[in-house]
Amino acid sequence: MKTTSKKRSFYIYCFLLVLFLIGFTYAFGNTRKKNQLPITDTRFALNTVITITLYDTDNTQILNHAFELCEQYEKVFSRTAPDSELYKLNHSSQNTIQVSNDLASLIQTGLYYSRLSKGAFDISIAPVSQLWDFTSETPVIPDNTSIKEQLPYIGYWNFSLDGSTLTRKQAHNQLDLGAIAKGFIADKIKEYLQCKGVQSAIINLGGNILCVGDKNGQPFNIGIQAPFKERNVTLTNLKIKDKSIVTSGIYERCFTKNDKLYHHLLNPETGHPYENELSSVTIISNKSVDGDALSTTCFAMGLEKGLAYINSQKDLEAIFVDSKGSLHYSKGLKK
Repeated sequence: MKTTSKKRSFYIYCFLLVLFLIGFTYAFGNTRKKNQLPITDTRFALNTVITITLYDTDNTQILNHAFELCEQYEKVFSRTAPDSELYKLNHSSQNTIQVSNDLASLIQTGLYYSRLSKGAFDISIAPVSQLWDFTSETPVIPDNTSIKEQLPYIGYWNFSLDGSTLTRKQAHNQLDLGAIAKGFIADKIKEYLQCKGVQSAIINLGGNILCVGDKNGQPFNIGIQAPFKERNVTLTNLKIKDKSIVTSGIYERCFTKNDKLYHHLLNPETGHPYENELSSVTIISNKSVDGDALSTTCFAMGLEKGLAYINSQKDLEAIFVDSKGSLHYSKGLKK
């Protein structure tokens, strides 16, 4: 009996020791993650400055591959790089073209939002957008004759997509995916990070921000840029967990000529920048590609129609900033 009792005591001791070690390992692991220094890098790609920060891993290979994804997708979606798939599509003499799955997916999204806005946002704007250069050191306003010559080729209805087969009416019909490509790429980077076990990160593609999870159990604090101010000047701050926050504004790519501001958000009907008393639109959404598309779409719709659309949808919030600097919140963000 004494031997049996000793054995039982020994087993209980071993069991309790194992429980203690498991608990200690779990607690130590959590403490390490919370106290772990983030790894971050900033590079230039997609014609903008990109910063990716990982908070719960020190694996630099994961970080490097995230940037490699940007380079890979730039070779698919760039309108201006001669070696990109989209450039080759736009300059092809064929009207029926087989495209990659990624390009087909993004075109499908772009056509959806083009229909949603009834053409106020239109991914077929390329014939006109290629006339403007908002990044030039000496920007030039395209002459009205050149713009009017290209307007008839704009119209999302000139394109149809069946699986990976894209059909357009004529070769002059071309696509510009710049308004939605960064959102698509951010979503793909998030998918990659999560498949590698990363649960806490920020992906910043030139102001298109996608939060992966949270930061040590707390939401990320994301500032809304004040139009025409320094980068660190914000209008308000939002607490964001595992969501995308994307802003389209007239202050990023723009220039002034003869005391008039010209910005990159072009009206497909006129070929000139929109003039609708808005400075910016910020969209909070689950997927960055939706936020990217909707920030431009809602800007094109204008304050009243754009805000009404956001208020009619689930899982979407928005902040509109008018030309006077006043903020207009969607109903879910109202205090």
